[in-house]
Amino acid sequence: MFKTLQNALKVKELRKKLLFTFWMLVIVRLGSQIPVPGTNSSVIQNILKSNSDAFSFLNSITGGSFESFSIFALSITPYITSSIIMQLLTIAIPALEEMNKDGEDGRKKIAAITRYVTIGLALIQSAALSFSFGNQGLITNPTWFDYLKVVVTLTAGSAMLMWIGERITEKGVGNGISIVLVINIISRIPNDIQALYDQFISGKGVAPAILAIVIIVAIILAVTVFVIYLQDGTRPIPVLYSKKTVGRRMIGGQSSSIPLKVNTAGVIPVIFASSLLSLPSIIGQFFSTKSTVAIKILQFLSPSCWFRSGYDWYISLGYLLYVVMIVAFAYFYTSITFNPNEVSENIKKQGGAVPGIRPGRPTADYFNSILKSLVFIGAIGLLIVCTIPMIIQGVFSMASLSFGGTSMIIVVGVVLETIQQVESQMLVRNYKGFLNN
Repeated sequence: MFKTLQNALKVKELRKKLLFTFWMLVIVRLGSQIPVPGTNSSVIQNILKSNSDAFSFLNSITGGSFESFSIFALSITPYITSSIIMQLLTIAIPALEEMNKDGEDGRKKIAAITRYVTIGLALIQSAALSFSFGNQGLITNPTWFDYLKVVVTLTAGSAMLMWIGERITEKGVGNGISIVLVINIISRIPNDIQALYDQFISGKGVAPAILAIVIIVAIILAVTVFVIYLQDGTRPIPVLYSKKTVGRRMIGGQSSSIPLKVNTAGVIPVIFASSLLSLPSIIGQFFSTKSTVAIKILQFLSPSCWFRSGYDWYISLGYLLYVVMIVAFAYFYTSITFNPNEVSENIKKQGGAVPGIRPGRPTADYFNSILKSLVFIGAIGLLIVCTIPMIIQGVFSMASLSFGGTSMIIVVGVVLETIQQVESQMLVRNYKGFLNN
């Protein structure tokens, strides 16, 4: 990675893109330190301490902006949500599906619709936060103008981050939205290191402290390597293309492969599952319910309670619901993003075939059988990565770590994707130089 970055800095064009990306990220982090006018962020901090599960993931992907209730408190979560919604609607609504297939113009129209949906979601989320927390002391002596000011500020902040992300994609390096998300997650690492230090090292003897450091570093490295293999793992499907005559030339007769990713759904199943599990806690936080049954339900849905002693045994069964949700969402998301029938037809039209498999329907069935195994393996991999931090937090009664399994998958995936993009741009530049010579 460092060698790739070093080589990229030697190229003037890539150096400009990297510097542009860097300064955009500086703006993101500076904006994360500017509080919304007229608000008391200590209210949010107290809520996070009392119920860390409800908003811990939101706080981690906002880089602590939610905790300090800055102008970027919503971060790019409305954009992520709107992108997922549009992706699902593109499959469900024929008009959007046709628009998506209509080349670059169609994709630009979908991108424009996604922006409008983002603004709408940002308005809804900012209004919900301002009205619910405003009554709990976030806004001192609130008036309608104070509520409006908070809503407009948070919505404008989310829109600005969306604009910055798109500019990074256009003029910088990598996917801008993903890079903004990653820089926010990475900014929370010092807080997590401090939490680990206070829990396992502070006040301990030299030998126990060294042992704790070795174990922590070993776990982090092992999980990181595992995530890299999970994100990069593919199952190549060989495809042979028949020869055909075009004019006086014989073309085709080549072999290639279609790489099917092991983790075909990426981090989306974890985000879906975590969001659905945290939703009742968020609603409960707004209404401050004290019912014993409601509290037991919230504990059943809370990851911080599953592996922690002191709770009823059936609370830990909530983890089984989490497992089922991740596996189900992995199959569901893969089914709407990868169409075996379409891939099979494209191969057939190009005169290709999978060795030993007849073109058409049998090829689609073959892809389906391979996908079923890959999706299950990928879902189990996601569960392993996400479960390790839960066990550590539960066994040692720790507060929720920002840099958990979900964050690790996001960071590693985006970093690998960005490095590959930089390397591909350097490769294209070398080809240009060869052609120019």
